[in-house]
This record gives sequence, structure tokens and C-alpha cells, in this order.
Amino acid sequence: MLTPSQRNHFDTQLDAVIASLPDHLHDLIEEIPVVVDDNPSPRQLRDLGITSRGTLLCGLHWGVPLTDRSVEHNARLPDQITLFREPIVIVSGFGRGGSLRDLEHQVRVTLLHEIGHHFGLDEDDLEALGYA
Repeated sequence: MLTPSQRNHFDTQLDAVIASLPDHLHDLIEEIPVVVDDNPSPRQLRDLGITSRGTLLCGLHWGVPLTDRSVEHNARLPDQITLFREPIVIVSGFGRGGSLRDLEHQVRVTLLHEIGHHFGLDEDDLEALGYA
């Protein structure tokens, strides 16, 4: 469970990451909401086939990648990116030897990873770019 201080540091780092993004990604974030939850829900994990408690889900792009869209997708709910605070804090090591810079790096990597999914990149593409 996150402390109020960890939650505050996460939110501050997310604001800094978003502020540092190029303008075209700022425009994208205006179209696709970025939601922050402490942890994924049991249903989200189940829907993704994640059954191991040791698996940390840091983020989730929900929607149809731009590369897979057609006119039939106009009636769908809008896409959404969700970042999960606690897994990101754990992966970054923040509070257990990791620095604010480590936390900022993991927030950036996770956000760019999920934005990449929106643009149709798969896990191999994202790993090659350093966002896995």
C-alpha cells in the first residue's frame, strides 16, 4: 500500500513527465484521458489473463489502436490510458533505494509505452524502443 508521500511524489512526477512531452503528444493526451489508479482491479488482471500475484501491471491502454481502426469504431467508447501508481513505484524502487529520478523514469517509460500501444506498436516494437 502506498503512503501519502509516495502517492504525492508519483503525481508530481507524472505532471512533470506530461509537461515535458512534445506538443503532438500533449494534443493526444487531450483526446485520450490518462487515468491514475493505485492498482489494477482484479477484473482488469483477469481480463488480461494475469493470474500471478508476482506480475506487476504498470499501465494499460484500453481501446483500439489507430492502426486497427475503421469507420465501424466511431460508435465505441473513447480510448483510455491508465497508469497504476503502486506497481510503478515498486518497479522504480522508489522508497527502497530508488530515487525520484528513478520514479520519473518509470512513469515516463510506462506512459510512452501505453501511448505506443495507442499508435499500434506491439510489445516487441516497444521493447526495441526501450519502452518495455
